Amino acid sequence: MIDLFKASYTSSGRNEGYDTERSQAIVRVVVVSLGIIYMAQEALNGHVPDPFHWIIIGLCLVIAVTSLLILIAVMRRPGVSHRRRIVGMAHDYTALAIAMAFGGGTLMPLYALLLWVTLGNGFRYGPRYHLAAVAVALWCMLIVTAINPYWRALPYMTLTLFLTMILVPAYAHTLLTRLHRARDAALEANLAKSRFLAQASHDLRQPIHAISLFTACLRDTGLDGEQREMVNNIDRSLNSVSRLFRSLLDLSTLDSGRVSVKSEVVALEEVLRDLVRQNADMAQWADVTLKHVSTKAYVRVDPGLLATILQNIVSNAIKYAGGGPVLIGCRRRGESLCIQVSDRGPGIAGEHLPKLFDEFYQIRAAGDRDIDGVGLGLPIVKRLASLMQLTVTIRSVVGKGTTVAVAGLPLADRPAAAVSVRRVGAMSAIDGFKVLLVEDDPIVLAATTSLLEKWGCTVSQATGIPQQGGEDCDLIITDFDLGEKTTGSDCIAEIRRRAQRDIPAIIMTGHDPDAVRTIAGDGDFILSKPVRPAELRSVVVAQRFKGQRLARKQEAASIS
Repeated sequence: MIDLFKASYTSSGRNEGYDTERSQAIVRVVVVSLGIIYMAQEALNGHVPDPFHWIIIGLCLVIAVTSLLILIAVMRRPGVSHRRRIVGMAHDYTALAIAMAFGGGTLMPLYALLLWVTLGNGFRYGPRYHLAAVAVALWCMLIVTAINPYWRALPYMTLTLFLTMILVPAYAHTLLTRLHRARDAALEANLAKSRFLAQASHDLRQPIHAISLFTACLRDTGLDGEQREMVNNIDRSLNSVSRLFRSLLDLSTLDSGRVSVKSEVVALEEVLRDLVRQNADMAQWADVTLKHVSTKAYVRVDPGLLATILQNIVSNAIKYAGGGPVLIGCRRRGESLCIQVSDRGPGIAGEHLPKLFDEFYQIRAAGDRDIDGVGLGLPIVKRLASLMQLTVTIRSVVGKGTTVAVAGLPLADRPAAAVSVRRVGAMSAIDGFKVLLVEDDPIVLAATTSLLEKWGCTVSQATGIPQQGGEDCDLIITDFDLGEKTTGSDCIAEIRRRAQRDIPAIIMTGHDPDAVRTIAGDGDFILSKPVRPAELRSVVVAQRFKGQRLARKQEAASIS
């Protein structure tokens, strides 16, 4: 996991370099355009000595063309290119040196541009480029002094300009070095924070995951009304803690820059149904009626990120609805769709609305009842929406309720082979389903085994990759970290190799699912701990029918 965090920060550094070179190229075109206007005007008005005004006009054309070519090169091949940076610097200093050398006193104001370019290279590209830029600038000034009689006629002014070119960049270099050290320290601190959050979240998820599974088993043991209510209270508390860990992990994942958007065509009705189903217990506990308006729309979006956005919004709506209804609906806006989540709670005063997307901001006053959460839901929503190029707005009226809208979802046509996940998930039970369960934590192993057996599965247990056996299973369920430098992906690959067939697999992990997905196989299903029993059952059912389809394909292939 540490390697993944480091890789993400290296990647963010590459993106930063791309933005820096592009912005430098754009600024160059703008400044060059202004400089060309000034130089050409001075040359045409006869303020530049003959015959040098033709040199200046020709130089203006060359500068304009070269600046545009550099910008086009950056746009076509983004990224860090030291050769391109050197070419850009050579272009800037050559143009300035020629203009100042042959422009007499009229083009002396370009010295300010020379100083600005020198400082800009340092602040954009770092201390090494800064030192190189200062050296080149001083060399250009020596050339200008040797050629331009105006500079030679004013030795004290020229000396002042040389000293300025040395002292100002020297002081800037000191500040720049300190700034880079402070930035590196801040990045390391942020990286350490993200590692801590990820590791703490992982370690604490394990026991919570086990408790959740044991609670589901306990509910089926013939409890009386009072005992069932106690189990429901345990479930409520676990739900709150689970949401907190998901928020912390989401935040650390966003901070590390590892989140990437993977869009596909999604049936929005299935997303909304799953959202209502997953929040049904929470709504019932809060005495809230949660409904959605059916839709036939398809959108092109990352389903996982969209689910995270809507989950955070709906959780907030349920918490603050005050026992009133919560409604999820869609509105079409041109070629895009807007999803709205509305409640009839107490509403939010206008002065709080601009601050709701700030991290850890909560509307609390003395005497208010305690509400779960630490103020991370909406900040995560805002950052994910920005990543997906969506917009999130909040409209609220005190005493009437609040509406949160996610707009900009691009509409899409229904896929030719659209398969309803809901239909698969609603099919028959999993009696007699052979499951190989691999988990290095004995408590989680016992809890998961007990739950699967209550559902009618036949479970074979292992705390690591089985030395023998397991090849006849219908499904592999494994933890990601199995100890001794082995992962769940290693286990799945080994069992499939022995069985010589593609066995469906589920990986349960307390790490970031996206990071695990980069290591796991494309067909392996990733579940993030703590896993809700209903969620696990739904995925197991889906994997059972996936296995049956794979078996039929293999049988047909062997016959042919």
